[in-house]
Amino acid sequence: MAIWRINRAVAMLAMAGAIVAVQSASAQTPGAPGAGDPYFPLAGNGGYEVDHYDLHLKARPKVDRVKATATINATATQSLSSFNLDFRGLRVSSATVDGTRAAVARRGGEMTVTAAQPIAFGAHFVAVVAYRGRPRPIGGVGWIRTHDGTAVFSEPTGSPSWFPCNDSPADKASYSFTVTVPRRYRAIANGQLDSVERRRGTATFAWHETRPMATYLATVTVGHFRIKPSTVDGIPAWTAVAPGQGRRSRSLRKLSRIIALYSDRFGPYPFSSAGSIVVPGKGETALETQTRPVYLGAPIPLVVAHEAAHQWFGDAVTPASWSDIWLNEGFATWSQWMWSSGGDDKRLRRTFKFYFRPKAALGVRHFWMVPPGNPGRQALFSFPVYYRGAMTLEALREKVGDATFYSILRKWVAQHRYGNATTRQFIALAQATAGVPLEHFFDLWLFEPRKPTGW
Repeated sequence: MAIWRINRAVAMLAMAGAIVAVQSASAQTPGAPGAGDPYFPLAGNGGYEVDHYDLHLKARPKVDRVKATATINATATQSLSSFNLDFRGLRVSSATVDGTRAAVARRGGEMTVTAAQPIAFGAHFVAVVAYRGRPRPIGGVGWIRTHDGTAVFSEPTGSPSWFPCNDSPADKASYSFTVTVPRRYRAIANGQLDSVERRRGTATFAWHETRPMATYLATVTVGHFRIKPSTVDGIPAWTAVAPGQGRRSRSLRKLSRIIALYSDRFGPYPFSSAGSIVVPGKGETALETQTRPVYLGAPIPLVVAHEAAHQWFGDAVTPASWSDIWLNEGFATWSQWMWSSGGDDKRLRRTFKFYFRPKAALGVRHFWMVPPGNPGRQALFSFPVYYRGAMTLEALREKVGDATFYSILRKWVAQHRYGNATTRQFIALAQATAGVPLEHFFDLWLFEPRKPTGW
């Protein structure tokens, strides 16, 4: 009898919990206006996850104006009375949810969408936003004018300058792009080229990227390019080079060998296409836009090696939050060292010693005061994130040996490919693979605001 009473009580408690859960799931509430990133708390949104973006843009480069429609396929992660999209500057012509007109309210970079009917927990829904205007960069990134067209460099939070989105690196989705430009222009985006259609005075380029991609890695770049199809290490590739940049872009020819080396060390190239985009410019600014990095000016070989490494570290495996940025930049910087040295142990050690010297590395003061494992928003793309991050990996390689080190990197990519990961997950994997405690090692290299000693 006592056992029956206990079981009955447990059942009643379980039933009560289920009722509360159902009530919670059915109560419609607004999706949060931010994803809670420690550095950009209002970037991204809560209450849903995006599955696919279908972007149709008509671009007029001379006047730098667009007319566009974004179709967003998403899944509700709560019962939604409304939801937010990150979007700034451009004028919204209309918005619908599942084919019915929706109300729109805008404040700052937030666009609140209220559907005609609440969206149930777990429901798939389609939001369509028509918009137009002149895109403007956000904090110097996003949609940017070039000498002969436009380019998109969106890291970290520039994507809302040109399309409404859930601008969090943790919400990755597939993409399709249909871009119409004046006939003598070319439009290039991520992934594979599906078609080019020319009508009277326009040309329409259709691209698609099936693998999950973070918003900041999406690009639509327009100019007087010559788009050259080829293969890179057996992978279909498209390369677009602006007029006058061709001779200086010969380092792009090394991409096939770079990808072959990285595939051997890190695991197979993670995407179904590759290539490069070189826009007019004299700097060496570049961004690892997925499958096809964008370079402002012709890149030197080390920059090509750096951006190629990001296809594994940053694009295939994306940080869960911006505080984990060293998982992008430290890994890509170490990879360029490995490529330039051919993986030779002595040359890698010499590179490490060069940057470890007592003098301020690269002439930057307070180099050792920025911990790359949590650099802070103002130091997000600082030299310590790149170089102290890379030194962390080289110190790890020397500590555990080549076989274990490359096993860690291959497992890292294999376990988190097309998803997101954290620094703590990398530390746990490194310890499990090496079979030795590494907490102290990583604490010294990633989190202490001083030069590491005694690791």
